[in-house]
Formats: sequence, structure tokens, C-alpha cells
Amino acid sequence: MEAPLHRHACEVAFGDTDASGWLHFPNIFRYVEAAEHAFLKSREILVFDRTQGGWPRVKVSCDYKRPLHFGDRIEVQLAISRISTSSVTWGFEILTAAGETAAFGSMTTVRVDHEGRPQLISAAERAGLERGL
Repeated sequence: MEAPLHRHACEVAFGDTDASGWLHFPNIFRYVEAAEHAFLKSREILVFDRTQGGWPRVKVSCDYKRPLHFGDRIEVQLAISRISTSSVTWGFEILTAAGETAAFGSMTTVRVDHEGRPQLISAAERAGLERGL
């Protein structure tokens, strides 16, 4: 990823692997979500609140290039490819400690109210998301 907005380093947890010891494929999204939440918090943007809503995923995709194992150090890189009136499309790349791409993809989140209805991204949220773009 050429110019990520956010980098999030972590380690593959044992509980996220399958019987082969490899990261079980859907669990890659746990690491992407952790990076997304760290980014939102760093910009003082609400992640989730029962009375104010949050940002559920409405579309995800991922291409896998190499397996990750328990204990591997990884870095999740995030970028924003599109911000609309109520949604954000994120690009992500997962790098190994050696800097090799293990996976990459995208996800779209929608800003919703406490009842799950789409709502406009506020001016403050938009400013936080767009800073650095």
C-alpha cells in the first residue's frame, strides 16, 4: 500500500488459527477491524455506542497471498478509497514482519444510528476521516 492512513502492528493469536496452525481465513477481518477501530479512536470518531450507533460492515473482500501462523508479527495498513454520504470504503493490506503481503482487500462500512438505520456522516466525522487524505 503506497500511502496508508494508519498502520497497526500486532501478533497472530493462537485462538485465531485452525488445526494446521495457520490463521483461519475469516479471522483476518478481526485484525483489520482492530486497525480500523484504532484509527477511528485516534481521530476521536465514535466506534460504537448503543445510543448513537456505529459502523457495521456491509461488504468485505480479501485476497490471500501467503499463510500466517500463530505468533507471526504482522502490520495492518489501512487507507480510505471512498467516503460517501453515509459510508466509507477502506482498503487494507496485511504485511508480514519481512514486509511481504500476506493479504489485501477492502471493506465498506455504513454509519448507522442506534436502530441500525443509515445516517449521514457528520461534519466532524468526515473531517476526522479525511485528515491526511
